[in-house]
Amino acid sequence: ITEVATAKHVELCLESGIDMLWIGARTTVNPFYVQEIAEALKGVDIPVFVKNPIHPEIGLWVGALERLNKAGVHKLSAIHRGFYNYKESAFRNDPKWEMPIKLREEVRDLPIICDPSHIAGKASLIEDVSQTAMDINLNGLMIETHNNPSGALSDSRQQIAPQDLKRILNNLILRDTKLRDEAFKDELLEFRNQIDLLDHQIIELLNDRKKIVETIAHFKNQNKLTIFQIERWFEIIQSRKSIANNLKLDNQMVAEIFELIHKYSILTQTKIMR
Repeated sequence: ITEVATAKHVELCLESGIDMLWIGARTTVNPFYVQEIAEALKGVDIPVFVKNPIHPEIGLWVGALERLNKAGVHKLSAIHRGFYNYKESAFRNDPKWEMPIKLREEVRDLPIICDPSHIAGKASLIEDVSQTAMDINLNGLMIETHNNPSGALSDSRQQIAPQDLKRILNNLILRDTKLRDEAFKDELLEFRNQIDLLDHQIIELLNDRKKIVETIAHFKNQNKLTIFQIERWFEIIQSRKSIANNLKLDNQMVAEIFELIHKYSILTQTKIMR
C-alpha cells in the first residue's frame, strides 16, 4: 500500500504492482486532485483508503469517497487520522471522534479504520487512542511501526517498535456491539427509555426557550436594541459554566452547548428583526 496524490502517482503504482492505495489528508481537501485520481483509477477496482481532510469538513470526506465510487472504485475504506489542532493539546491532531461517527451515518457500510499514530503524535498515546477507536467500533488500526523508532527518517516520535505494537494489540479490549446475554437486554432497554424521555424533555425545553427568544426579539425591535449584547453573553456563559461546575459536569461541554444554542438564538432574532 502507498499514498497517491496525482494521476501520475496512480499510473506508477499500478505499473509497479502496488495493489492498494491511500489518499492523504492534504489531497482529500481538494476535489480537483481527487477527481484526477478517480479518473486514473477507472477500470481498476483495487482497495483505496481515503484519509479525512485536514479540517473537520464531512462534506469533503464524503465527496472524495463518492467521486471514487462513481469512477468504479468500490473497494473503499476511510482512515480517521484526526484534524488540524488550533490549540495546544496532548495530541498532534484533534481526534474529533464525532467525525467518523458522522461519516458512518452518511455512508452506512463503509469500513473506517483509525490512524492512532497521526492522532497521537507520540508513541506514549498510541495505545489510548487505539482503545478509543475500538470502543466506538471502528474497523481497524493503521499504526506506524519501525524496527528503530528513534532512527526513523520521518515522524520518529510517533513510531513504535514491533514488540510495542504486539503489546498494544494484545492489550486492546474488543467489545461486542450487541448484548449476548438476553438477561441484560431488558435492563439496557430501560436505561435507553430513560434517555429517550430526557431527550424529549430537552427538546421541549429548547422549544420553550425559542418562544421566549422570539418575544425578546420583538421587544428589541420595538425599542431599537441590538440583537447581540456582549455583557449579557458573558453573563450567560459564565453562569452556565458555574452551574456545570457545581453539578460536576464538564464546563467546556456545557459552554459548547450554549454557544450552539446562542448561535441559533441570534439567527432566530435576526429573522424577526429584518
